Amino acid sequence: MAYKISDECIACGACAAACPVEAITEGDGKYVIDADTCISCGSCADTCPVGAPAEE
Repeated sequence: MAYKISDECIACGACAAACPVEAITEGDGKYVIDADTCISCGSCADTCPVGAPAEE
């Protein structure tokens, strides 16, 4: 199951840098995860300082 970034996102970019498949891009005020590209590895959640990414 793909991860999704909540509104707690502070747009720091740590998750995008940690994503091994480059599924995360900067959106409007927060980062977004492409569910079709996400491999559900959890790297984004492990890196995020505010815990914004979570499994859907």
